[in-house]
Amino acid sequence: MNRKLGTNGPLVSAIGLGCMGMSGAYGQSDEATSIATIERALELGHNFLDTADYYNAGQNEELISQAIKGKRDKAFLSVKTGQLLTPGPNGGMAPGPVCTRPDYLRNAIVYSLRRLKTDYIDLYTPARVDPNVPIEETMGALADLVQKGVIRYIGLSEASAATIRKAATVHPVAALQIEYSLWSRDIEVEVLPTLRELGISLVAYAPLSRGFLSGAFKQPADIKDSRAHMPRYQGENFYKNLELVEKIKTLAAQKSCTPAQLAIAWVIAQGDDVITIPGCKRIEHLEENIAAGQVQLTREDLESIHAMMPAGIVSGARYPEKFLDALGR
Repeated sequence: MNRKLGTNGPLVSAIGLGCMGMSGAYGQSDEATSIATIERALELGHNFLDTADYYNAGQNEELISQAIKGKRDKAFLSVKTGQLLTPGPNGGMAPGPVCTRPDYLRNAIVYSLRRLKTDYIDLYTPARVDPNVPIEETMGALADLVQKGVIRYIGLSEASAATIRKAATVHPVAALQIEYSLWSRDIEVEVLPTLRELGISLVAYAPLSRGFLSGAFKQPADIKDSRAHMPRYQGENFYKNLELVEKIKTLAAQKSCTPAQLAIAWVIAQGDDVITIPGCKRIEHLEENIAAGQVQLTREDLESIHAMMPAGIVSGARYPEKFLDALGR
């Protein structure tokens, strides 16, 4: 299943592959297994590969470069940038401030191209809106990179409707990457209508709400990575949300699919302009996710899902409070 990116973009897979978890974001990962998973995605014609230059300080890009060697033409590379890293706990790195100054972007693209071993990136996206740099200035720098041929399309991420409109006055925006799932539907009020008015695709990340909607978690102790610090996966919120997952399981059984497939199918059923990038690091999960494209949800199914899980029903925010101010600028 392919869909057009933006108004004038290429066809890309409606169900892509989020590669962040392949570089330690959600527990341990195996490089050989991750590379095999990316190769399998390309073999199946699912070309949308999403990464960022700050995923494990560039290691994720280097991993992808190994997987696409000799088959660059089969991959659509989506790269985010601008999220600075600071020293984190246990000798690791943690998200720091956002920087999308023109000089930073011109420097960052050079290193991404080098790590990916390519001479162009298909979709280049500031990871967040920099509060210290006018979006028009950021877009101007990105437009210059398009003119130079090192990026083909410009994206935005976690931006407000007002920012999207300002950005689009400088250069066409091909896609907005933002969290969207059965549990994260705030964008339906203002952002999604703006995207449709301007002909911008929605790239929905975390369609499984970081794995919760798959039914994989039974108690908070099951989560042993960064997700444990997110409000909707903690304490009372966890157990309230677990009750919602049971409802998803029931409907999934009626549709002869897994809960994860139902959740992904719901996202891509929201419009032909919606692309989603569920993350995984093993072939069996990749193939399960891709098979969600075969799940047919009728109007009655969608109405039933909405009735049992209306917008706003999830308990807890999707990020810790200290990260929320970086969203929707």
